[in-house]
Amino acid sequence: MDFTFTEEQQAVVEAARAIFADVEPDGVPSPALTPGAVAEDFDRALWSRLADADLLGVLIAPEHGGVGLDAIALCLVLRESAKVLARVPLLESSAAAFAVQAHGGDELKRRVLPAAARGDLVLTVAANGRTGHDPADLAVTAQRDGDSWILDGLQTGVPWAQNADLVAVPAHTPDGHTVLALVPRGHEGLAVAEQFSTSGERLGELRLEGVRIAASDVIDADGAWERLRDLLATGTCALALGLGEGVLRMTSEYVSKREQFGHPVATFQAVAVQAADRYIDLRSMEVTLWQAAWRVSTGADGALPATGDVAVAKIWASEGVRRVVQTAQHLHGGFGADYPLHRYHAWAKQLELSLGPAAAHEEALGDLLAAHALG
Repeated sequence: MDFTFTEEQQAVVEAARAIFADVEPDGVPSPALTPGAVAEDFDRALWSRLADADLLGVLIAPEHGGVGLDAIALCLVLRESAKVLARVPLLESSAAAFAVQAHGGDELKRRVLPAAARGDLVLTVAANGRTGHDPADLAVTAQRDGDSWILDGLQTGVPWAQNADLVAVPAHTPDGHTVLALVPRGHEGLAVAEQFSTSGERLGELRLEGVRIAASDVIDADGAWERLRDLLATGTCALALGLGEGVLRMTSEYVSKREQFGHPVATFQAVAVQAADRYIDLRSMEVTLWQAAWRVSTGADGALPATGDVAVAKIWASEGVRRVVQTAQHLHGGFGADYPLHRYHAWAKQLELSLGPAAAHEEALGDLLAAHALG
């Protein structure tokens, strides 16, 4: 197993670090001190800088104005973005654009991909279903009506729903097939109610009542939603890894300077052991992330479907990011409330909720193991 990154992937990382170096994690109000949303919109200035650096088109092919790299490259950029809590829909927009590129028609590609790569068109994905615990593709029905599809249902917890131009909505047909509809914000029959995340960002509850979408704006290819879902999950694991690394670095700097009994607390065995345990968590999160990203990127065969590798990455990311921030709060003591750490804690909790409980992923992994004999 070789996780050496290519020159192109390393170049993307350097470009991302240069862009995110100027981002201040406490640049918006704290969710603990702000009633409602911490901001009305995402960081448009940062979004423009990412577009200028071609980082919004990492997954988009060069013929559509993108860079033409893979999910590993996107995860590398997401990892850097989470270290500074970058408030941009990079994951959702990139993943939705990739679904269009991989499975959409030629007309849809021409309308969506170049604009997405330039940052002129922002996409998001409705991936939480009605409650966040049920399959998102079962929350909305899709009925074919001539040259259109009619959508009805409810999706909750949609990130950046009030600011994105298009929402990719999975829906199931009467015969059990899943389609992916690109619904414009403000479309007739679509109502968006405001919700708030643990991190203080705005979410949207989407209610679709007789929403008519042209067939050209609906992706009905087999496996399109499943592939998009795996990409979103893998990208969320990358965000959890980057956030955890940022938190551990912040904690290391703090305990190296904080003194008790005339010595830095970092020299105390109990502190060093806890930090070492969290370092092990991060390295486990990293190796499982790259395994999942490689499977998602290449479609390579394995003993289990790629969903199995994604489940393993989600298990480590969900529990690992929680343990990292909890230990960081403990080692900071009461000062954790005054440092940017409290914002990282809120983001980590939101990522943990987005990934779902590790026990559920362990159960899904068990089902895969039961269904696929390992020789």
